[in-house]
Amino acid sequence: MGTTRRSRQLLALGVGAALLAGCAGGGTSDGSESAAPGGGEAADAMTEWIDETIAGMSLEEKVGQLFVTYVYGTSADTAHDSNLEEFGLATPAEIIQRYHLGGIIHFSWTDSLESPRQVAELSNGVQDAALSSGAGVPLTISIDQEQGAVLRFGAPATEFPGSMALGAGRSVEDARAAAAITGQELRAVGITQNFAPVADVNVNPANPVIGVRSFSSDPELAADFVTAQVEGYQDSDAPERTVSSSIKHFPGHGDTNVDSHHDLPIIEHTREEWEELDAPPFRAAIEAGADSVMSGHLMVPGLDDSGMPATLSPTILTGMLREELGFDGLIYTDSLQMEGVRSQYPDDRIPVLALLAGADQLLMPQHLDVAVQGVLDAVGSGELTEERIEESVRRVLRAKWDRGIVAEPHVDPDHAEAFVGSEEHLATAREITDRTVTVLRNDADLLPLDSAPGSVLVAGWDEATTAALAEGFGERGATTTTLPNDFQPSREQIGRATAAAGEHDLTVVLTNGAWQDARSGQRDLVRELVATGQPVVAVAVRDPYDAAYVEEAGTWVATHSFNRVTMGSLARVLLGETSPRGSLPVSVPEPAGSGDRFPFGHGLSW
Repeated sequence: MGTTRRSRQLLALGVGAALLAGCAGGGTSDGSESAAPGGGEAADAMTEWIDETIAGMSLEEKVGQLFVTYVYGTSADTAHDSNLEEFGLATPAEIIQRYHLGGIIHFSWTDSLESPRQVAELSNGVQDAALSSGAGVPLTISIDQEQGAVLRFGAPATEFPGSMALGAGRSVEDARAAAAITGQELRAVGITQNFAPVADVNVNPANPVIGVRSFSSDPELAADFVTAQVEGYQDSDAPERTVSSSIKHFPGHGDTNVDSHHDLPIIEHTREEWEELDAPPFRAAIEAGADSVMSGHLMVPGLDDSGMPATLSPTILTGMLREELGFDGLIYTDSLQMEGVRSQYPDDRIPVLALLAGADQLLMPQHLDVAVQGVLDAVGSGELTEERIEESVRRVLRAKWDRGIVAEPHVDPDHAEAFVGSEEHLATAREITDRTVTVLRNDADLLPLDSAPGSVLVAGWDEATTAALAEGFGERGATTTTLPNDFQPSREQIGRATAAAGEHDLTVVLTNGAWQDARSGQRDLVRELVATGQPVVAVAVRDPYDAAYVEEAGTWVATHSFNRVTMGSLARVLLGETSPRGSLPVSVPEPAGSGDRFPFGHGLSW
């Protein structure tokens, strides 16, 4: 079995790795495996491999292919206490082999992402574990690398601003390039699936969970950018191997003020409103060949009045996504640990209901052993048929074949080390990010600065973000001081900042989510800095909505993102080294709700 069995299968099919690797593509709309990219001999080989593999699998192996979860540790064979605590097994390899997992997912907190070489070697190790177990099927290795606010694998990997920043840049070519570099770097370290791009249309400024993860509040603009990123991630003509994209969170998480991590959002869109506001990015991305769709844990009574969250709704996953939109790729659930799906049902029932609704892959169940047994019991009772299990297994295997994982499950750590974060990639990221900075107010013509100030105070949200911006000024000869605070600065912190402002030529103050009442201290900080009479630039480093809440500040900039590359671009814009080109991809409403403070498309330049 294992690697030996897989090698015999591929040799018997007479298909070389080069042919298999060229078969990358998305799900077909008609469900026909013969429609796979490459057609003819390649499609026949894929069908024969899938048929033979499924015929040789036990029920436990088939069910295992439907589960994706995290494992802890920097290598496949190293014991980690958290693995023992959560799974009763010490190493990633043991977990993969025990449950015959279809995939794993990385997070920053799983202690699995240290360097390109380490991740590549981990990928090879977990693939060896999968290939030596049961049916010998390689893993899908996943990550949420949306960029911007949701970034799991940081430097030295190339970092880009997030979706809303790209929307502000208005360049679909930039969005496509950012996805292509991100995806190819991920694949170089063995990651094969990126849960991106976000297809939600952020029409609700009070959205606590999507916000800048969305490209825009305009459905057509969002659709254009989602399509570009799907194409970038999955480009079959790319010089490097590519990753599967996953558009999320179907049927649309943009119009809610509830975070589905903590509760079940209810979205009151009618079917007509859904068609107009939420559907365009999903339709466009499916048409572009997205490999997978992730469901959202949210209730939309206008689409399904059963009271079921979308993840568990046959009406939404099968009726709308499969039958109406014609999607036959993989349907992933969002994390099954989120309260949006756990609030109504026990953990052994959730995966069963998700499969009955039409999902294929079950992401991060709260208790893996309970979830797997729940599915096995449902097959034993007849609630789920083995044919239904095989339907999803067939899609899982097809996706692995199409993305070239079957042909080439391993990666070269030397190549990963050289390719990830290359100077060419970093230069492209800087150029793209420069085009996303958006100037909202410049009432006193403070910007651009005539010359580098002699001293700069960088105050406000986050130690790393203030330090990154200060570094940009310091590289140009300025003396810098940073006074960071968290989301709710104390009176003492505000007092120190206002005292320091008088000792510097310029103060730049950074806000993050200051529009929220729980973070209103950030507004006080900006107001009191402005009241010193010293030059102050206020910068919303996440939601641009902050700029409507402190009218006293005459200079407001929105970056929509707060990573190091964005702070570098911000410094260049403030100093006049590059002109701001960003335009708001959302409107910024008045706090009282009467019109817009800054309309959609607004952005100043010089």
